[in-house]
Amino acid sequence: MYEDLIEVKRSSENIFDGTLLHVRRDTVCLPNGKQAVREWIHHPGAAAVLPVLPNGNVILVRQFRYPIGQVTLEVPAGKLDAVGEDPLHCAQRELSEETGYTAERYEKLTMIATTVGFSNEYIHLYLARDLTVGAQHTDADEFVNVVSMPFSDALAMIGSGEIIDAKTMISLMMAQEHLSG
Repeated sequence: MYEDLIEVKRSSENIFDGTLLHVRRDTVCLPNGKQAVREWIHHPGAAAVLPVLPNGNVILVRQFRYPIGQVTLEVPAGKLDAVGEDPLHCAQRELSEETGYTAERYEKLTMIATTVGFSNEYIHLYLARDLTVGAQHTDADEFVNVVSMPFSDALAMIGSGEIIDAKTMISLMMAQEHLSG
C-alpha cells in the first residue's frame, strides 16, 4: 500500500555493541532507486507501569538521568532482559524492584515506539491496580526515590513542564480514560 515509501536494506554493519545499545549502519535502497545510509540503535525493548493506589494517588519514581543531566519524575520502567521476555513480566519486575509494590491487576495501556528516527525501541505501557506495598530492591547501580501524589497533580506536572519523560506523559494521559470510569 505504501510501496512508494519503503526503503530496502542492502547491507548492514555493527558500529558499536554495548551493554544496552547496539549501533548499526545500514545502506538502503530508496524508493527512487538511489542509495542512502541509515544509522540506528537496536534496543531490546522495555516495559513501564503506572501504579495507582486505592485513594487515586499514583506512584512515580524520581531519578537522575545521565544523558540529559537532570533528575526526572517517571513511571517505573526497565528494559526487557531476554529475547522474547513477556513485557508484562518485565513491568511486574520493575514495579517491584523500583517501588517495592506488587499489583493484583494490570491493564495494557498501549505500546509506543520511542524515537523512530534512530531507534527500534518499543515500550509497553501498563496500568497497575490493587497494590500491595513491599520493600524496594533496586539494582546496584540504580538510585530512585518513590513518590506518591494525586493523579491530578501528576497530570498538571505535564503541563507545567515538571514531567518531561515521554513514556510517563503518555501513561498518565492514557490512564485518564481507565481511571475515570
